[in-house]
Amino acid sequence: MTQTNVVPLDTTNHTFSLDLEAIKKRARTHIDEGAVTHSNHVDRRTIIKLLNDSLASELVCVLRYRNHYYMGASVGGIAGHAVADELMVHSQEELAHADLLARRITQLGGVPDFSPDTLSTRSHADYAVSGTLRGMLTEDLVAERIAVETYTTIIRFIGDTDPTTRRLFETILAQEEDHADELADFLKKLPLDD
Repeated sequence: MTQTNVVPLDTTNHTFSLDLEAIKKRARTHIDEGAVTHSNHVDRRTIIKLLNDSLASELVCVLRYRNHYYMGASVGGIAGHAVADELMVHSQEELAHADLLARRITQLGGVPDFSPDTLSTRSHADYAVSGTLRGMLTEDLVAERIAVETYTTIIRFIGDTDPTTRRLFETILAQEEDHADELADFLKKLPLDD
């Protein structure tokens, strides 16, 4: 093995090296796999399934948030009007998550599963409806808490085997945590009779 680049890693004499000749040679093999290279130590089928199930979850959340956006104002009065715009923002952010997940699925050579026939069975969270604003916000918060726990578990499972997918889930997780905090704040501020 020819070590072409050796860069000190830290002050305890550990070194970092790349065999650039081997990397360049591998880069020319399996070109049809795009971004998937020798350094990916991951079972792509498992990762694609995790991504597709998460895609389903995000799409179900888009639909639930849209329903709550339109219905919240009509059943929640002034409070419903006050939170409606934020529910639409959450819906748009969930749709952006779905797009990121679908893009990663295709990068890994998979097919994003947008089938409406199986969305609810593949989703981590339920499409739950309620007739009250408090019920709607509670269901949204429950779904966000499910996303936080499932994405945290997926991140731990992936570990260092697929850094790109792990970072994608970490980015989505951070926004899901923000959503959960906002929803919890909304619920604290609602009148008790709602």
